[in-house]
Parts: sequence; C-alpha cells; structure tokens
Amino acid sequence: MGRLDGKIAVIVGAGQQPGSSMGNGRAVALRFAAEGATCLLVDKEESWAEDTRRLMADAPGGDRGARVHAADVTHEAACAGVIAEALQRFGRIDILHNNIGTSTGDRATPDLSMESWDKIMDVNLKSMFMLCKHALPPMRERRAGAIVNISSTSSLSMRPTVAYKTSKGAINTLTQHIAAENAPFGIRANVIVPGLIDTPMAIERRVRETGRSHDEVRGARDALVPMGFMGDAFDVAHAAVYLASDEARYVTGVLLPVDGGLLLKRG
Repeated sequence: MGRLDGKIAVIVGAGQQPGSSMGNGRAVALRFAAEGATCLLVDKEESWAEDTRRLMADAPGGDRGARVHAADVTHEAACAGVIAEALQRFGRIDILHNNIGTSTGDRATPDLSMESWDKIMDVNLKSMFMLCKHALPPMRERRAGAIVNISSTSSLSMRPTVAYKTSKGAINTLTQHIAAENAPFGIRANVIVPGLIDTPMAIERRVRETGRSHDEVRGARDALVPMGFMGDAFDVAHAAVYLASDEARYVTGVLLPVDGGLLLKRG
C-alpha cells in the first residue's frame, strides 16, 4: 500500500529543462506515482511534462492515470485553469505541489533591472500565491488538503543577488500564513527548503555562464556542503512525499531544510 494511495496531486513544474540530471518536479511526480497518487502534471512546456508522464508510465505501477496540462502560471487565468482542470478530471485536489522557480537575470541590488525583478517575482512568488488562492476554496469545501511549496536555503542565508532571495523568503512567509489561516479547514501548508541540489536548472546555467565543465561546476558546489556532496532531486521528492502524506497530518507551517547541513554554516 502506497503512502499516497488514492490521492489526487497537482504538481506545478512537473517537467524540466534538458540536462544531465533530474529536476525536482519530475522526481516528485515519479515518487508521488510510486506511492499511489494520480497526478496532474503542469508545466509551461507541455512536451517537458509529457516526458515526465512517459517516465512514470515506464516505472513499476505505471503513471496511475496521470494527465498533462500546459500553463503559464504567471497569469491568474492560467492558475485558475489548472485548478479547474484538476477538478474536472479528478473531482478534487488533495495535494498542491508548487515547484517552479527562476533566478535568471538576478543581480546585486544597484544592478538589478526592474524587468528582471518583476520576472523573478512573477515566476517564483506570484504564481504560488495565485495557485494557492484558487486551490484553497475546493480544499476548504472538503476540509482537507496539503500544500507543499518549494523555497531555497537562499531565503535564510547570505546571497550576492537580491530578487531570488527575496522571492524565496516571501514564499516561506506566504506558506506560514496559509498554514495558520487554513488550519481550521483541515488544510496543511509546508515549505521544503532545498540546499545545493544537482538539477538541470542549477547546473546547466552555471556551465553556460562560466564556461566550466559539468564536473567542475558540480565539484565546486559539492565542496560547499558540510556533508561533502550535493543532494539530488529525489532527496527533495522524498521530503515532499512525507509532507503530502497522512504521516504528516499534524505538521503544518514548517520550513523543512533538505540541504546536507548547508544552513548550519550560518553559525
């Protein structure tokens, strides 16, 4: 019996850009399906989400009836459409997992353009707010639901650029507010705070921007972690399964680091 048997999960950011490792959203989808959940796989790039569904179909247990939905969730109508699609197809939403994020264009405060600030805030923060806004009414009606939002250790530690850190810190605060506001309705909301994770978003951009090899980029990031190595997407996905499951029925408003001890370096 799976830990998410019979659950309906909406996974936003279930695809991933090409790369030599797996992204967090794809790993979450694979783990959720392995634990018995039926998933709506949401991504701006439909083909990326479809690739995830095919991987799920090839895994033991199959894709559990997963469906793909393309949406640019920086627009409220698209966010409302994601929730409507899940309700139409599956009749309810048990789990909302918000995974999308970007740091492209981030700079030190004097150097950051307003265009980059707005893009990072729209993708990282505004999208999560709008998806939660539209998922909460049907969850409240059923008096049940689990929301899992992805933040970053950047929200709790020094960073040379401003917008990504600010957006992720706001995700922490937003999620804690949603947890307190909706606890009387039986809805839980928690944050996973990943550290240095070996994902395409983290690695491929640094390879392009620095001209270093994949091994050099990975080696430099490994050296920053007290445990001596980066995590992978399944480290995040295992935490997501726990927070989405009934095992965490008494856990809400939590910021859960998955970071190999990285935050311990704050002293």
